[in-house]
Amino acid sequence: MCGIAGIVSGVPDRVDEARLVRMRDTMTHRGPDASGVWHDEARRVGLAHRRLSIIDLSPAGAQPMATADGDLHLVYNGEIYNHVELRRELESAGHRFRSRSDTEVLLHGYREWGEGLLDRLQGMFAFAIWDRERERLFIARDRIGIKPVYFSNEAGQFLFASEIKAILADPAISRELDPVSAWHYLTFFVPPAPLTMFRSIYKLPAGHKMIVHPGKEPELSRWWDPSDEPLDLPDDDTACAEQLLELLDRSIERRMMSDVPFGVFLSGGVDSSTNVALMSRHMSRPVSTFSVGFKEHEQYNELDYARKVSRRFGTDHHEVLIDENDMLDYLPQMVHHQDEPIADWVCVPLHFVSKLARDQGVIVVQVGEGADELLCGYDHFRIPLDQERRYGRPLRALPGPFRSGVAGLFRAAGRFGDRWQRRADLVSRIADGEEIFWGGAICWRGEMKERIWGASRNGRPPNAALVPEAYTDYDSGAVVREILSPFRRENQRADFYQNMLYLELRFRLPELLLMRVDKIAMSSSVEARVPFLDHELVQFCMNVPMRMRLRGGVGKYLLKKAVRGLLPDEVIDRTKMGFGAPMREWLCGPFGRFARDRLLNNRHGLFDSGTMQSLFDEHVAGQANWSAHIWTLLNLTLWHEHWIERRPV
Repeated sequence: MCGIAGIVSGVPDRVDEARLVRMRDTMTHRGPDASGVWHDEARRVGLAHRRLSIIDLSPAGAQPMATADGDLHLVYNGEIYNHVELRRELESAGHRFRSRSDTEVLLHGYREWGEGLLDRLQGMFAFAIWDRERERLFIARDRIGIKPVYFSNEAGQFLFASEIKAILADPAISRELDPVSAWHYLTFFVPPAPLTMFRSIYKLPAGHKMIVHPGKEPELSRWWDPSDEPLDLPDDDTACAEQLLELLDRSIERRMMSDVPFGVFLSGGVDSSTNVALMSRHMSRPVSTFSVGFKEHEQYNELDYARKVSRRFGTDHHEVLIDENDMLDYLPQMVHHQDEPIADWVCVPLHFVSKLARDQGVIVVQVGEGADELLCGYDHFRIPLDQERRYGRPLRALPGPFRSGVAGLFRAAGRFGDRWQRRADLVSRIADGEEIFWGGAICWRGEMKERIWGASRNGRPPNAALVPEAYTDYDSGAVVREILSPFRRENQRADFYQNMLYLELRFRLPELLLMRVDKIAMSSSVEARVPFLDHELVQFCMNVPMRMRLRGGVGKYLLKKAVRGLLPDEVIDRTKMGFGAPMREWLCGPFGRFARDRLLNNRHGLFDSGTMQSLFDEHVAGQANWSAHIWTLLNLTLWHEHWIERRPV
């Protein structure tokens, strides 16, 4: 796991080593073990690297790495889990290796297979290869989007990096908020790729590749899609559960590939406990496990379950407890390491458990991200399924005028209370052709979003060729339609949950959940691996029928069936909690006063102050829980102070 950066210029003598070093060393946390830099003789191309040594700890694995003839130069962030098999294939084809690293496999693989290399890779990665013979930079991001890569293309120069802060190290890059991205962020907690909160900086979407010729516009295209390889699964529940467990066991074993100590983040839920159980099968020593809890709000803690799992499998267990003061002290670091606001308060406990692991000498951890999305683990997945059954299908079966009439009746009934108002809003959206499900984490939308927005609605991303037209307007529903419409056309037999899962895989998982893990864990120099998001497992779960995801109102039926007997029943059958934080309570104390002061005295002018004041008043009075809404506003405000205004948080 590492940090990568680079520059491609259309003009000679524009790339100097000092610029590359400055970009590289903003990311020392991503690679504290070693660093490197390279540029060509004409100073048109340069690459930089920070190394977190995990595979082949010797200097032979150092980057930037070049082929013996100097035609190819590579910087790479990630892990290729099948690199040993690929090495054997390449050696049989005549390639000679100088290291044991997966980095060198990428170099020789690109020479042998070109862009076809991507289809052979199993792992998480973001890499860039300068191809001297073809005069181009080739950049790719892994299928699921576990590893990030950002870029900017201004004034005849192309810059890329693992983190936005590395690009901002170049003073020529403008620090300007993109208002359209801010609009979408309020709904989705993060802007949709390729947008970022900075007008001049973009992120390469998951499963995409990019070709950059000096002085020309980047060519961006998708190389993998979750629906690429439909599978025929066994119709029998037991056979399907056995296949799921086999895939998961293989995925976890692959992710134990490491020359440094590794462990598991353990919540005590089914996902992380399964990680521990299967990892213990492949180890002769105890698994190292790490948990986080809260000192004063024990109702959010899952430590008792984590301890039971630890005792069951004899793990080397470690815990850390945090409180409101710890969170407040951490906020400035969080804003810095996020680069752009990622409005998920899980970032707070995630930081402390990552630091705990690193303090114990553990550098690689396995985490449970993805399991709930793949197999319907949360209420916020089950609720849209019920809404589709009760309202969506019946309404769409009616002719247009009748749909409008039904919506009118519900709007009239909305006068009788909040419950009917929510139903009226839902029915009106369906009648207007909007999607029921916008994602597993949705905050501001509809009338509330209209009320909070206090700025004008102008300004568009500057590089229209890179951004879908649907993303450039103040209509977040258009983002959802842009993602789902092609999938629906090409997969007409897909059920409602498969549509939901496809949307999650294309947006929320890569840009919110996986980015919070990457940015926060790597800020402590810890590599997080996600066995539930092995692409073979993802393709399997894309094809799981609905009856195997949800049974009797209980989600993750197939996974629970698969691990029955492996895990204690009390862990399998416990009520789902989720990894959270006592933000509702914290916003009623000193942190709430801090948040109110920062929001009501902001300098960006995006939000309506009267609406913000009402949110705080109602929240503190216990009339409503506005913690998620306030957290999104605060994250953006603190980000603006740090990155745009350049003043202390």
